[in-house]
Amino acid sequence: MSGAFSLARAGRWFLHSGIQRPDGGVSRYYRADVSQYKPVSTEITGYAASTLVLLHRATGDQEYLDRARLTAQFLCDSAWDPDLRVFPFEHPSPTPDSPYRSYFFDCGIIVRGLVAVWRETGDDRLMEIASAASHGTLKAFRSEQGFHPILELPGFEPLPRTAHWSRSAACYQAKSAMAWWEVSQATGDQSLRDAYFAAVADGLRSYPDFLPGTGDRNAVMDRLHPACYFLEALYPLLDRADCVAAYRFGLERIGGFLRAIAPEFVRSDVYAQLLRARLYGAGVIPLDISEATEESAALAEFQISSADRALDGGFWFGRRAGHVSPQANPVSTAFAIQALDAWNRHQAGTKLELPPS
Repeated sequence: MSGAFSLARAGRWFLHSGIQRPDGGVSRYYRADVSQYKPVSTEITGYAASTLVLLHRATGDQEYLDRARLTAQFLCDSAWDPDLRVFPFEHPSPTPDSPYRSYFFDCGIIVRGLVAVWRETGDDRLMEIASAASHGTLKAFRSEQGFHPILELPGFEPLPRTAHWSRSAACYQAKSAMAWWEVSQATGDQSLRDAYFAAVADGLRSYPDFLPGTGDRNAVMDRLHPACYFLEALYPLLDRADCVAAYRFGLERIGGFLRAIAPEFVRSDVYAQLLRARLYGAGVIPLDISEATEESAALAEFQISSADRALDGGFWFGRRAGHVSPQANPVSTAFAIQALDAWNRHQAGTKLELPPS
């Protein structure tokens, strides 16, 4: 681990490490211990689209925008199912190792990636598919007990819910609903705007009880990741007192658990998401400089320095008992880019703009 963040190296990792395949699809992560890329994840490809847009904005480098276009093209031409109007979990799907499923959360992340590229390119097809997918997701996943987390395709049968956060209907789903907000902002679609507000309202009711959610400390660390998702879902609504109160509660709660559990197990994306939330909430909640400085330094330690192009510049997923997990992770890298670029801009006195995902 390097200890000093390099935006240029992180960007090159997305472009040249092999984590993105020639057709534009992005692997879930790279296993350094076995030199193996995991299958293409449509969700992770959506995150990559947004990240490449951010890198283009930050650097002005046309290569990032060209790659963002390729990523969006993959999502539209290969990942999108126009008949089902949802995005399957992996590509290709189904395979012997990948069941034919769709995740509510993933669909929202993909839509937000398409919207991010649309904002830069004006490609109307991206917004057309983003709108169709928003309505398709809303129709397919909605239930009387919140949104189904996972559906079996092609029949849309919901998988049984469990106590694990990703198999439950909980506050974190409001981040996915931000896709509806963003599409409504672009198209004026009031039904999607209302659906986002409803998802936030559900999240506000359930969020106070989301943490710790379990007595297993490692599992609590895993839950800090989706707890941060709900803070992100509140970004557009920090002019509301109830949302500011939930945001402040979340910052304190997540920060406390992070520091208590980190010596045993810590995820780099939790450092990134918490730092990012502090920075983007600083207009209404005073920034704790001491904690933000600590988090930025701890996060930068996860950037990889290596002679191996498959690793150099990316971010490790986490650390257990003092040893890094051998996963060069595109989501961890994406969140770290957003958080540390925002931190550097804050320190330089530059006004922050909300990230594209």
